[in-house]
Amino acid sequence: MQESQTTEWKERWKDEYLAWICGFANSTGGIIVLGRSDAGEAVGVINAKKLMTDLPNKIRDALGIIVEIKLVQEGGKDLIEIIVPSYPVPISCNGSYYVRSGATNQRLSGSALESYILSKRGVNWDSLPIPGFKMEDISDKAVDHFKKLAAKKGRIPAEYLDEPNDVLFSRMGLIKNGYLTNAAMLLFSENPQRWQQGAYVKIGFFRNHADLEYQDEIHGPLINQIDRVMEVVHLKYMKARITYEGIQRIERYFVPDEALREAILNAICHKDYSSKIPIQISVYSDQLYIGNVGRLPEHWTLDDLLGKHNSIPFNPDVANVFYLAGHIESWGRGIEKIFNACKVENVPMPQFKVHPGDIMIHFTAPYGFSELGVKYDIGSKQNDQDSDQVSDQGIKVKDILAFCTVERTLESIMKWFGMSHKTYFRRAYINPLLEEGLLRMTVPDKPTSKNQQYVTTQKGRELSDKQ
Repeated sequence: MQESQTTEWKERWKDEYLAWICGFANSTGGIIVLGRSDAGEAVGVINAKKLMTDLPNKIRDALGIIVEIKLVQEGGKDLIEIIVPSYPVPISCNGSYYVRSGATNQRLSGSALESYILSKRGVNWDSLPIPGFKMEDISDKAVDHFKKLAAKKGRIPAEYLDEPNDVLFSRMGLIKNGYLTNAAMLLFSENPQRWQQGAYVKIGFFRNHADLEYQDEIHGPLINQIDRVMEVVHLKYMKARITYEGIQRIERYFVPDEALREAILNAICHKDYSSKIPIQISVYSDQLYIGNVGRLPEHWTLDDLLGKHNSIPFNPDVANVFYLAGHIESWGRGIEKIFNACKVENVPMPQFKVHPGDIMIHFTAPYGFSELGVKYDIGSKQNDQDSDQVSDQGIKVKDILAFCTVERTLESIMKWFGMSHKTYFRRAYINPLLEEGLLRMTVPDKPTSKNQQYVTTQKGRELSDKQ
């Protein structure tokens, strides 16, 4: 027998170990062995018989539970085994609550304690009624957005989507005992922050772990947050590697779109909203972290999370609406989809870190993307660049090639397409077209010449004519 999440070795008894017994009772149960050193050597306990009499009373008085206590011998030494079962109700030790987290004992307080007690009672925070929240506080735009998504996905009868909001919400389990629930507030309130602090996503760009360059906060109904977060991260915090297949422009980020979307959805659906702490996305030129206050399902380990598992959302009612909208599945395949997306794009697999009060996923860029970040100063806060990235969505490569059938300066090309940031436009369009041989410089020996112009090559003309 080795020390583990369910086994502890102690050389002698101390009353502070009552908290460890409490932690075992509130988790999966476990065994405390008295008279064994940290190295596993049987050293024995003094006054074993007295302890056999005293311990049951100490445990009963402090925790109100009965545990099995056994006296065993090993190598002529007396050892005591305290065998603690898992209890279906919350157990306190002198008024405090403890749980096991890995091989450590954690004292619960605040929102973590509230969530734990609710879970022991079979109740989820997102299903609790919120009496002060009324139907008039619901955003019609958010509901309409959900209805469009749900109608397209077809996971809810079409006739339900034509019913009044209160009837629809009742069908989706968002009304309990005549009151709207926390899930309804989070999903469809125009400003959930008014009712529950921390119901938003915070995004920041860092040069290093100490230097925050700039940040954004994404507020609003949860049903809308996923698309807004994806848009802001892509347009303002990450720069794509741009290639061309023929004249089709292909953008790839160091975190594949599907992996990033799934990771953000996981954070939204599994966050402990009672913590009042926002989801935090930390972006670097070659790394991205998503940190989320929450915990694994009871009795789960990191291996359970990464392996095949059932869907056990921390916020079932929130997750159900996301399922009906087509944002997620209900098979517990989110982690698998993240890994598969990274495998397809040939980027490093993300790392998961599970702490007592939070879960974090860490994406890293492959070597080429790291170079891209340095070369193009990814992360610079340049508002005109941000607006260029938004406005260039309608630019087609064939239009650039058609415009450059005669020699054009960079300034004239940018003016024609309504762009203002030279570095971004050169990186996003001109350089890739030069590399593909679709454009050429009129002064190739002096790329930065003030007389430099660009013209479409024969290869570019041929490809453009095919479109």
